[in-house]
This record gives sequence, structure tokens and C-alpha cells, in this order.
Amino acid sequence: MQDLGIDTAILVPWFANEHESPYFLVRVSDEHAAAWADVLGVPVRRCYIDDALLEQRAQATGLPKSELVAAKLPDRGSTMAGDFGEILVFLYHATVEPGVELIGPKKWRLKQDRTKPAPYSDVVHFVLPHWPEASTGDRILCSEVKTKSTNGDSTPISSAIADCEKDRTSRLAKTLVWLKERALHEDLGTTTVAHLERFTKATDHPEAQKQFRAVAVVCASLVDDEVADAPEEEPTDHTVVVIAVPDLKQRYEDVFDAVHATVAEPGGGM
Repeated sequence: MQDLGIDTAILVPWFANEHESPYFLVRVSDEHAAAWADVLGVPVRRCYIDDALLEQRAQATGLPKSELVAAKLPDRGSTMAGDFGEILVFLYHATVEPGVELIGPKKWRLKQDRTKPAPYSDVVHFVLPHWPEASTGDRILCSEVKTKSTNGDSTPISSAIADCEKDRTSRLAKTLVWLKERALHEDLGTTTVAHLERFTKATDHPEAQKQFRAVAVVCASLVDDEVADAPEEEPTDHTVVVIAVPDLKQRYEDVFDAVHATVAEPGGGM
């Protein structure tokens, strides 16, 4: 999380487990959710564009940073909700792996269309404890994320479980190839071509562990109804996580407003 500028120690209290079997139920408190707009403005901005590139493009184009950032962010609506859910799970990964250095591509930087979700597997992290040497301790964390912030017909838990199966069978492999191809021509930050080739050239290295999660990020007012869709027995090949966030729609809109505010022009303009 260093490249986002946020300390993992700050994140851990946000994600309190209410229970862990047959699925994890994580409840974010009102107090913590209300603080997100004050804490996450810059880190979320960095999920879409890093500081150095933002500065470079501002100098090259002569445009205000506010305009450059706005061209990367989703509009309010389902894509913003989905992006926020994915970013929240990106942060959540760090809390379930305390003390472990996670290497994670920020796929939101690679979008071709800011109004649509990023392609392939939602959230991917690499654990490489002996890097640059490959080892049997190497792991991939892969989470499929569905977000539900308002009442409606969507079924985030069962949908996340179904799409998590796609990750396990083929989509993660396609994601790694896609990320490597993008890394050949673009800076993915802490994720390098060498990191990706450790997994895309799997036969050249010790077998890596893969840990899959199906995650539903749900407004707390809806979660009691939604967990009726959760598994009654603990799955053997993936972990199901439900993250309940109070006033989820308001919270993610506040965070994206805070992102815009980080590059607001003096005098109140954006």
C-alpha cells in the first residue's frame, strides 16, 4: 500500500469480522465509513493515476490536474459503485495479510473507457516472499467483487461466487497475460514484467498457490436480506466474504468527491 500512501495499520480496524464460517461477514462501523472521505481521497486518486504521471501530463498539456483526473474517474452510477467495491477489496487484501508485502496492479489505471469496469479478474495481488527468487511460498490472491449499494434485483453474493469460478477455471490466467502485455508498454507501478512472468511462465518456476475469494460489498441496510444467498457450508476452493458498509452509496460518492477535491483549483473550481 506504500505507493497509495496509506498505512495498513490504519486499514485493519475498518474490517471487523463478525463471523468467519461458512463465510466471512465483515461489518464496517459507521465511524470508520464516515472517515473514508477524509482518508481515501489521495489513495483512490492514485488507483487511477500516479502522482508522477499526473504531474508530467499537466506540464505536457498545460491543463489543470483537475481536468486530467476527471478524465480518469467514473461518473456516478454503477461503474463508480463497482470501482469503489474493487478498491475497497484491494485495501481489504492488505488487512488479511498483515505484515506481508503485497504487489498489486491497479487495473483502474489501465481502463480504455472510464465509464466501464476494468476487464478481467477484479482484484489481484502477488505475494513473493523471496523475490527475485521464485519459491513454493509464492501466492496469488484473486478476488471477484460484486457491489450492491441500493435496493434492487441484483444478487451480489451468488453472482460473485459464480464469477469467482470463472477466475479459477480460466479468467485469472487470461488476466495475467493481459497485465504482462500492458506492462510491456506501460508503467504498472510496483508490478513489473518480471513479477508477471513468474506466473505466466509457470512451468519455469515452482508451483505457486492461488487463493480465490468471492466478495460482496453490500450496503449495511441490505445485508441481512442478502446473506440469505450465502453458502450454508464453507467452500473448499474459495472463500466467500460479505462486507457490510453503512450508507454505502453516500460513502463512495463522498470518497470520489474527495478525490476531485485533492486537485481542486484555488478559488473553488475543479
